[in-house]
Amino acid sequence: MIKHIVLWELKEEAKGEKLEDTITLLQGKFKALIGVIDGLTAIELGKNYNGGKFDVALYCEFTSKEAEKGYQGHPEHLKIKAVVQSLVCDRASVDYEI
Repeated sequence: MIKHIVLWELKEEAKGEKLEDTITLLQGKFKALIGVIDGLTAIELGKNYNGGKFDVALYCEFTSKEAEKGYQGHPEHLKIKAVVQSLVCDRASVDYEI
């Protein structure tokens, strides 16, 4: 099983009064990928309530490294990635296998 974790720092225009709308938008888009991308078994996105640089975390589970690679290049993921890139100013990620 592959775990994929991404942390994002949002641009100022996506924070403040718009933060909850931004989170809701991204949650809906990422949740819609379940059943669309082969090997994607779990996905969740949430707001960081604990302070620090990053505002949002994405957590995904895949059946294999190949499934995670397929997710990265999948057209539906690429559409969401374009939206995310318009909202974030920094990113960190980690992938690991268990």
